[in-house]
Amino acid sequence: MATVRKSLGEYLVERGYITREQLEQAQKIQRSSGGDLGRILIDNQWATPAQVAEARAQELGVPFVDLNTFTIDPSAVNVVPERIARQHKVVPILKDGNVLTVAMADVNNVLAFDDLRLVSRCTIRPALAAPDAIEEAINRAYQSVVGKAPESESPAAAAAPVGGGMMAQIKADIAQVGVGMDVDEEDVESAARVAEEAPIVRIANTIIQQAVKERASDIHVEPQERGVRIRYRIDGVLHEIMTLPKYIQAPLISRYKIMAEMNIAERRLPQDGRIPIRVEGKDYDLRVSSIPVHLSSGMGEKIVMRILDKTSILIGLEKLGFTPEVQAQLEELVIQPNGMVLSTGPTGSGKTTTQYSVLHKLNSIEKNIITIEDPVEYQLPGVSQVQVNRKAGLTFANALRSFLRQDPDIIMVGEMRDLETAEIAIEASLTGHLVLTTLHTNDAPSAVIRMVDMGVEPYLISATVIGVLAQRLARRLCPHCKEPYEVPAAELRRFGFRPEHPDQMVTLWRGRGCEACRYTGFRGRIGIFELMRVNDEIAELIVRRAPLADIRDAAKANGMHELREDGLLKVLEGVTTPDEVMRVVFTAGH
Repeated sequence: MATVRKSLGEYLVERGYITREQLEQAQKIQRSSGGDLGRILIDNQWATPAQVAEARAQELGVPFVDLNTFTIDPSAVNVVPERIARQHKVVPILKDGNVLTVAMADVNNVLAFDDLRLVSRCTIRPALAAPDAIEEAINRAYQSVVGKAPESESPAAAAAPVGGGMMAQIKADIAQVGVGMDVDEEDVESAARVAEEAPIVRIANTIIQQAVKERASDIHVEPQERGVRIRYRIDGVLHEIMTLPKYIQAPLISRYKIMAEMNIAERRLPQDGRIPIRVEGKDYDLRVSSIPVHLSSGMGEKIVMRILDKTSILIGLEKLGFTPEVQAQLEELVIQPNGMVLSTGPTGSGKTTTQYSVLHKLNSIEKNIITIEDPVEYQLPGVSQVQVNRKAGLTFANALRSFLRQDPDIIMVGEMRDLETAEIAIEASLTGHLVLTTLHTNDAPSAVIRMVDMGVEPYLISATVIGVLAQRLARRLCPHCKEPYEVPAAELRRFGFRPEHPDQMVTLWRGRGCEACRYTGFRGRIGIFELMRVNDEIAELIVRRAPLADIRDAAKANGMHELREDGLLKVLEGVTTPDEVMRVVFTAGH
C-alpha cells in the first residue's frame, strides 16, 4: 500500500511543530504576498529550518537527515571535491559500496546530480537537509572555513585537500589574530594597526600567492554576514576557496588597501590601486578595486584584485588558438602601412592579449609604436605607452591628437568609446598610419553598425577599416584527464554541422576531472575567433548602409568563418566541449 504523503503544512501541524492557527496565518500571508510557505514559517519563527526540511522531505518522498547529529562518513567526503560540494550546496554523508548518500537543500537539482555522478563515479541517493545545516556540515567535513583550530589539532592536520599548505598556514595565523589581538571593525585605527601585524600580513600574502599558483586571473575578497568569502576566478569561472571569520574582515581589507596605497579611512567611495608582487621569481601586477557594500550588519568593502602576469602577454599569436588560415590572414592585415584593424568582443574575451601579441610581433627598430590605454596593463619594451588621466585632462581623444605629431607608424587605442576618438583614429589611418583599437560588439560584422551608431560616416568606415576580429575565450579541456566519447552527429547541427548521413556518429571529448584541473575537467583557455576582411564588396555595402545580414553574408563569401564555426572546429579537435562553446558564443548573440 502506497504511503500517503501529507502537505508541508499538515505534516508540521500533525507533528506538533506548529499550531493550526499559525499554519492558517502563514497561508494567509502566502495568498496575499506570495512566497514559499516554508520560508514564511521560518521567517516568522513559527518553525525551524530543520522542521521545515523534515516536512518537505516527507512531502517529496526522500529521507531527511539532521546534520547537527549525523556523523558524516569520511570515505563519502573523500570522493567529492569541496568545490563541487560548495557549488551545489551539498554534503556527502555516507558511502555504501557504489551508492553515495548526499545531503542536499534541493533534491531536484539535476546539475548537482550530474556533477556528483561524474566526480564520484557512484550512484547518488539524495537526502534532504536544512540549508544552513548543510553549510555548517561542509565546513566541518572539509575544514576549509578557516577559523581558530582546536588546540588538539595541529594546523597541518587541518589542511584542506586543495591548497592544504595554504589552509594550514592561514589557520595558524587566524588563531593568532583571534587570541592575541582586539579587532574593532568600526575603528579604522584598530583595523590598520592589526593589518600591520605579522599574522594578517601573512594571510594577505598567502591568499595572493596561492591565487598565482592556481593560475587565477582575479581574487575576490567579499564581506558576508558571518564571514569573509575568498573566491578565485580560474579559466574564466569563479571558485569559492575559503571563508574567513568575520573579525578578520576589517584588518584584511585594510591590509590590501595599504598594499595598494589606497586611503584606508575612506570606506564610502570606490577606490583603485595597484600592488606589484614577485612570486617564484616572476613579476606580477595586481590591479586592485574596492567598492562599499551594504550588509544587514553594517557597511563593508569588497576588494577585487586582477592579476596581471607581465610575461604572459608575450606568448605569441600562434598560441592564442588561431587556425593557420586565420592567423595568416590577420598577419597579412597588420603589416599594411595604413588602415584600421578592430578587435571586438565582451569584457574579458581576450582582446587586450590579442592586440599586445600583434604589437609584439610588429615591434622592431624600424617601427615607432605608440599606445593610449586605460590603464596600461602590460609594459612592452620598445613601445611608447601612454595612460589616460582624466583628472589631468589626458583623454583618448587629445592623446591621439598629440600622437599624430610624434611621427608614429602604428597607433594602438585601448578602446574607441566615442565619436571624437573614432574620428581622430580614422584621421590617423587616412594619413598613413596603422591603427589598432577595440569595440564592444557581439561579432565582427556588427562593428560596422556600431561605428555608424556612434555617428561615424559610412564612407569613412569603408575607407579606413581593413579588418575586424571578433573573439571569445573558452575553457580548454584538461590534457591530463580528457576522454573521448561518441554522440550522434545530429547533436552538432546547432553549430551548422551537416552530417553525411542521418546515423553518423562523431567522437567528442570531455574532462573527467582530476587534481591537475581541480576536478573541473578544464585547464587553461583557448581563443575562438571570427575575422572579417573588408573587400570592395563589403566596403560598398557599408557605404550603402546595407543591413547587417547582407554584410555578414558578404564576409562569409570572402572567407570569414563565424564564431560558432571556429568553436565547432575546436570541439571536433578535442580542445573544448560543445557546452563550453555555447556558453561563450551563443549566449552573446548568436
